[in-house]
Amino acid sequence: MILSAGDFAIYRMESHVFTLLEPRFQPLTSQKNKRRMLNAWYQSRLFTRSGVDHELFESRVMVECRNGGDFLRILMEEICRQQGVRRWAETTPEHILYMARIKETIPNALFIHVIRDGRDVALSWEKLSQIRRLPGDPYRPAIAAAIYWEWFVTRGRKLGQTLDQDYTEVLYEDLVTRPVEILRRLESFIAHNLDYDRIRSVAIGSVATPNSAYKGETRSPIGRWKSDFTPHELEVCEALIGRSLIGLGYETVTAAATKKMPAHLAALRATYRHYFEAKLFVKTRTPLGRWLTSRNLARL
Repeated sequence: MILSAGDFAIYRMESHVFTLLEPRFQPLTSQKNKRRMLNAWYQSRLFTRSGVDHELFESRVMVECRNGGDFLRILMEEICRQQGVRRWAETTPEHILYMARIKETIPNALFIHVIRDGRDVALSWEKLSQIRRLPGDPYRPAIAAAIYWEWFVTRGRKLGQTLDQDYTEVLYEDLVTRPVEILRRLESFIAHNLDYDRIRSVAIGSVATPNSAYKGETRSPIGRWKSDFTPHELEVCEALIGRSLIGLGYETVTAAATKKMPAHLAALRATYRHYFEAKLFVKTRTPLGRWLTSRNLARL
């Protein structure tokens, strides 16, 4: 929607700068590491979709780039220059976990955290096979995905609190049902005109064609959980993440959402949260993580 508002660079890719590039090739103060990063980047769609002038971009990276923030800024500035626009936005979801690093390396960055009902998110991630169950977990993958949603959103909100006026939150459901009102609020945050009529007429990306795991379905994207969870599954899900849902203003429908969590579910939740924390640590701070990120980069 922001890209459709005009004067923003059109780059319809998640850059993965802080999730893949910087962890894999740090430190980027090294000319050798920058060369290795560029060689890998050139082999991916991250480069081919950018449309940047190869030689000019590379010359700037080799001289100016000292970290992931510099790389992303140089990339988006070059796209802006080629497209004749002044501003840019980036949308890698996992960058929510790297906001401190982003703010450190791009000091004027602003963050809009779009939060969606964790029950609907869990079902979408299950459909896309994005979250796998740990051995011994007796529940469907959507339950593990719900725990991940809570961990992810809670961590992001905690980081956001350290950013003061440079961070804001939007509920996805509000953006769908009350777009004019929400966009008007965001106008002052990003200091940019977000005219909804223009956005609908330009309709870049998911404004025209929703980016959904439920291809071809005509159901509303809001509240699929009401029919796609069984009563027992919904009770388990709300026992695990109900308090977070309520804290965000979402409706819950089972008593489990407000009761003390059963011991076996508390243990399951703790196990997954420790797993997610460990996985993030390995990815960002160990040689194994660098190897894993190189494999992921090769798939882009």
